[in-house]
Amino acid sequence: MTRGGSPGAGHAGRAGPGRRPRRALAALLASALLLAGCAQSVDPIERLGRKAAEGVRRPRAPHGPAPDQSYRHWGLTEPLARPPRPTARSLALTPQSAGRFLPRVMDHVPTRDPVVFLTYDDGSDKDPRFVDMVRELRLPVSMFLTDSVVGPRYDHFARLRELGAGIENHTVDHRALAGLPYAGQRAEICGQQNRLKSRLGLRPRLFRPPYGAYDTTTLRAATDCGISAIVLWRAAMTPTDLVYTRGEHRLRPGDIVLVGPDETTGPTLRERTIHVLRRAQQRGLTVGRLEDYLN
Repeated sequence: MTRGGSPGAGHAGRAGPGRRPRRALAALLASALLLAGCAQSVDPIERLGRKAAEGVRRPRAPHGPAPDQSYRHWGLTEPLARPPRPTARSLALTPQSAGRFLPRVMDHVPTRDPVVFLTYDDGSDKDPRFVDMVRELRLPVSMFLTDSVVGPRYDHFARLRELGAGIENHTVDHRALAGLPYAGQRAEICGQQNRLKSRLGLRPRLFRPPYGAYDTTTLRAATDCGISAIVLWRAAMTPTDLVYTRGEHRLRPGDIVLVGPDETTGPTLRERTIHVLRRAQQRGLTVGRLEDYLN
């Protein structure tokens, strides 16, 4: 306040003694309460707002590559398309005149869906990075296992099964079955059914004979072991490229592809798989789950 004062101030100054100090004290307390109230109501909100904004701007980094970038991490130039949901299952059984049903032999699934099916034999390759690839690409695969090749490492295939991989039968000892007596063929097929039940808790419905060799005795033995389809292949991945057992030399919808076993002197199983995926994408195809069409 200046020495001369203002008219209002002068009027207030003429009030009774003690009135001016009380008004000044009240104004001071009101100002303090106002400032205190603002500090309590605004600052916490600002702090919460900053934290919320920081949470949006800087999410926690996921383990491994981002989901939309996994395809680049594994060597693909574009994402792998999700397979369509099958609208009808292919028939897996062919009736015999005597009234029994024998497994249907297939190297190709009769479907118009733009899918191929990736299959792997024996179980010799137990690369944990292959498990990572199946998980990150959400890749449907079918593993035809031979007990004498897998050995004690069924845990590797248990992990693949947890990711949705199909586990199927490829005999106990990988013997060529064609020409063997019924008892020998049955022991190979049913024996592996029993081992897979013991090791992984399942009895497959699909069977692949070693080397693709089979005869009518194989069909009878497979039937008696609970098999519904004999699965061969129309395309196979060699160390250099895909080769075809019949028909056009290019992938078609419904083709069953033999990707492995891995060649010790050639590309790894992961590299072979990526090669097939690239070829499929070039043809406008993706990967379906074989068991969704045959079981």
